[in-house]
Amino acid sequence: DNDGDAIEDLTFQFDFTNALANDGAGIGLNIGGENVAIPLRYAGPILSNDQTLQNELETYSVTLIEGDRRSGTRTELLPAGGTTFTKPIDNVGQKTLPDYDVYANQFISDFDLPGCAQQGRVFVGQRAEAFAVNLGEVFDLINFIPIEGDSAPGAGDGGGFAGGITQDRANDDVVGEANVTTFALELPIECITEGEEPVIGGWTTSSLPQAELENPEPGYEDTSRVGGALVQQSRLSMPLVNELVIGLPDKDRFNNSEPLDDASFATYVTNPTFPRLVEILFGPALGLTDNMAPTNFPRNDLVAAFLTGFPGLNQPANVSASEMTRLNTAIPVTAQADQSTFGVVAEDLAGFPNGRRPGDDVVDIVLRVAMGALCHPVPLGAELGVDGAVEDTETDLVNLGLCAPEQAPVGTVALTDGAPISATELQNEFPYLNSPIPGSPN
Repeated sequence: DNDGDAIEDLTFQFDFTNALANDGAGIGLNIGGENVAIPLRYAGPILSNDQTLQNELETYSVTLIEGDRRSGTRTELLPAGGTTFTKPIDNVGQKTLPDYDVYANQFISDFDLPGCAQQGRVFVGQRAEAFAVNLGEVFDLINFIPIEGDSAPGAGDGGGFAGGITQDRANDDVVGEANVTTFALELPIECITEGEEPVIGGWTTSSLPQAELENPEPGYEDTSRVGGALVQQSRLSMPLVNELVIGLPDKDRFNNSEPLDDASFATYVTNPTFPRLVEILFGPALGLTDNMAPTNFPRNDLVAAFLTGFPGLNQPANVSASEMTRLNTAIPVTAQADQSTFGVVAEDLAGFPNGRRPGDDVVDIVLRVAMGALCHPVPLGAELGVDGAVEDTETDLVNLGLCAPEQAPVGTVALTDGAPISATELQNEFPYLNSPIPGSPN
C-alpha cells in the first residue's frame, strides 16, 4: 500500500513448481539391466558449476499485480537473461553441498520492473532464522521474570532487577538452531512509492485453492486435483500481533482478512488483553497487584505503533488505520555497525517500528510498548516534529502526547525475554539472513 488507504497497490505473487530431472523420468541407475529411478532428490554432490546429479528442481514465477491482487493488471517478472527463477535445494549437508554459499548465491536473480529504470532482486531459499525469541518459556505463561537482570542488557553484572532474566543466547529457541525458507525482494524505492508519499506499508498472505480432491491414482505431478478461487489462509505483518493481540475466537477471521477490514479488530488494539495477562502472571509476585498494565483507554499509543504509524515518522499523509508494517523510504539507512536493537525508541529512526530489520529486537520492543513505554518521555521530540521540542540531549526527553506517565506504571522498566539479537550477527548484504545450518555434520 503506497498511498495510505489500506488497499494493496502492488502485489508480488509467488508460485512454485517441482519437476524431476530427465524430462520427468528422474535420475535412474542400471540395476540388473533395468533403469530404475532413485528415491532421493540428488544422486551425488551438487556443485555450483555442476548440478547434473540433482534429481528434483524447484522453480518459481513472480508476478507483479498492480491494483487489486485478485483482479488487477498482471505482469510476469523474468530473471535477467532467463525465463524462470530457481530455488536452491535446502542445505542438507556438507557432503551433498560442499560449498553451499557459492551454490546458493547463483540463485540471487535480477529482474526488470515495468516502467522502472532500475532492476529489482529476488532470492527464495533456505536461510538461518534470525527471529530471536525465548519461545518455549514465553508461551509457557511467560515462565520467567521478564525484567532485565543486569544493569544494562548483556552487562553480566547482576545489577538489574533481582531474579530478572539476563541476556543469553541459551534463552533463544531459534537463532542458530532453526532454518526457514525466506522470500527476499529488493525493490527500487522510486518504483514502489507513489507521488510525494514516501511511506509504504506491507504485509504477507498465503492462499490455497478453494477445493482439493485427492487423486486415488496419484502420480508425481498429479497427487490431487485443485480448483476454485484462491482462499487466503494466513496474514502476517507487524510481529506478535497475530500471536499476542488478536483474540483466539478471531484468529482465523483475521488470517482471512485484509487491512481494510481492521476496524472490526480495533478493540484488540485499543483495549488489549496481553498487558493484563502480564499483570496477572507477575503482579502479585512483584508486589504490583493491579498496577502494572497501562490504563490509558483507548490505547492510542498502540494504535500509532500497530495501525497508523507515527506522525512525522512513518504515518502516511492520508492514513487509514490498518495493521501493516510501515516504512518511510525517505529516512536514510543506518549502517550495520551503528544499528540499535531497540530501533526508533533508541533514536535509530531507520529501525522498528519504522520498517523492521533482522537485527531489531522486536520481542523486547513490542513487550515494552505494550506495557506503556510510549506513555513516558522519549528522546524523539525533534525527530518526530513534536511542538516545542529541540535537539535532543541526554536529558531532553519529550512526551509524545499519546498518554500520561502515570497511566503506565512499568513503562520505563527494562522488560525483556532475555533472547538477544544484533545486526552484526547477520549478513550485511542481500539477502541479509545468514546461510542455513547444514544438516550434516552436526
